Amino acid sequence: MNRLDSNYQTLLRDVLDMGTLKDDRTGTGTTSIFGRQIRHDMSDGFPLLTTKKMAIKTMMTELKWFLKGDTNIKYLVDNGCNIWNGDAYKNYINKIREFGMEETSEEFINRIKTDDEFAKKWGDLGPIYGKQWRNWSRNATRDEKIVDPGVYTKQIDQIQDLISELKTNPDSRRLMVNAWNVGELDNMTLPPCHYGFQVYTRVLGLDERIDYMNKGKISKSSDYFHEHLDSMGIPKRSLSLMWSQRSVDTFLGLPFNIASYGMLLSLLSEEVGMIPGELIGNLGDVHLYSNHIEQAKTQLGREPKPHLPKLKIISSDMLNGEFDYEILHYHSHPPIKAPISN
Repeated sequence: MNRLDSNYQTLLRDVLDMGTLKDDRTGTGTTSIFGRQIRHDMSDGFPLLTTKKMAIKTMMTELKWFLKGDTNIKYLVDNGCNIWNGDAYKNYINKIREFGMEETSEEFINRIKTDDEFAKKWGDLGPIYGKQWRNWSRNATRDEKIVDPGVYTKQIDQIQDLISELKTNPDSRRLMVNAWNVGELDNMTLPPCHYGFQVYTRVLGLDERIDYMNKGKISKSSDYFHEHLDSMGIPKRSLSLMWSQRSVDTFLGLPFNIASYGMLLSLLSEEVGMIPGELIGNLGDVHLYSNHIEQAKTQLGREPKPHLPKLKIISSDMLNGEFDYEILHYHSHPPIKAPISN
């Protein structure tokens, strides 16, 4: 079943029909609405839009980069992901212009690829997503300083802590990861657009567990008890994820965000032995850039494919930012190109 494309198209129509013209930091201009939500049941399939072909590898590479705690575009560039190039280049140009220098974006990216020292200095975007997810800094407590007088800061691995808490205290209301570190925003090339997420678990009923066990089987059975399902390793809980996003590039960015958090939810579920449940996006400033209007209208004119693809996780080493996967039965309309505004 594919309800995702229809929900997304409804959001596009809302922006076009009800949006307010606004200026923005990029100088492009937007049509904007405020405060929307998009929901997706992961049992309907993996959340890749079918009304345009999605760049799956690009999205997966960025997620690996986040999970590695990396903030330098060198990893992205080396793996064919170019969505952060414009932000890094803009930051670089703004700093070298005061010395009367100029360099094209192509020259800049080539130096990132070939000059490690240059990449180390100019490829870093500051303490953005990966840094906050895996290495949030806090001041050491008095007791920690007594134990080790040379320690002034401690690092918090929010992803590792989240996984540990899911395994030991799955009903906690504190299962959250935050990227909006107010004390470090000024050091970020771009403050986080999707700035935090929360997860929620619930115990599955017997019928739900049986349905999960029977999924894809030709011969189905309902003559089971929880004890039987436990012995077969059938998950006992469902895991849902809700992310919050202050700024939503509805045409280019949001489809990536939906799929990326769908993958993150799937990886977390695999890590803690749960079933992916619901994916929810809380969206703040939902906008279309002025140079995306015609592309949005093209996408609105397309009929969604009846079914979403399926995700197969082949292997996962989540805490090292590595996973292998297959996207099965992905049928979509052709891609729709649009410029990125930086």
